[in-house]
Amino acid sequence: MVVDVIQQLGVRGLNHLIRSERWAQEHLLKHSGAHLRVDAGLFSVRLGIDQSGFFHLAGAERSADVTLTLSRDFAVRALLDRTKLFSAVKLDGAVDVAESLAFVFRNLRWDAEADLAGVVGDIAAHRLIGFGQSLAGALNYGLRNTAANLQEYVVEESEMLPTPRDIAEFGESVSRLRDEVNCLEKRLDRL
Repeated sequence: MVVDVIQQLGVRGLNHLIRSERWAQEHLLKHSGAHLRVDAGLFSVRLGIDQSGFFHLAGAERSADVTLTLSRDFAVRALLDRTKLFSAVKLDGAVDVAESLAFVFRNLRWDAEADLAGVVGDIAAHRLIGFGQSLAGALNYGLRNTAANLQEYVVEESEMLPTPRDIAEFGESVSRLRDEVNCLEKRLDRL
């Protein structure tokens, strides 16, 4: 099945990253035999940590020690803002395993240039990575500009939503009305 192939490729990619970072393998080695479940809405995968500190696909015969629940916007966060990526992940289960997983996933980095250099050479890899980073930066800038323009259109031009100024004026009017009602109540109490 296609899903099985995608899961196998994901596990291989994850293990490749762990293999290149010895500290990550040592962190996971402490939890050899632990099982985790990753829930991403319609997609769910069960993983185990083997005796070498690597992940493997696991069956549903054993309950997970840790469950990672990804938010619906996880993929978008992965593309736009990796710094806030793990704030979108909810960890449940064994605290020590969850802490180690969080530490590993938060600090694991892919050295794409080194992997690419093995295929095309150092100079070409460096230039390709630079081009990719420029392209990603331009795409990110374009998406942010588009979002800002859309927000401006919805608020300012189409008047579908109130402007911040309108909201502030409304709040001030409500406060003034509340104060005037309080004054009127005090006057009525004196009579």
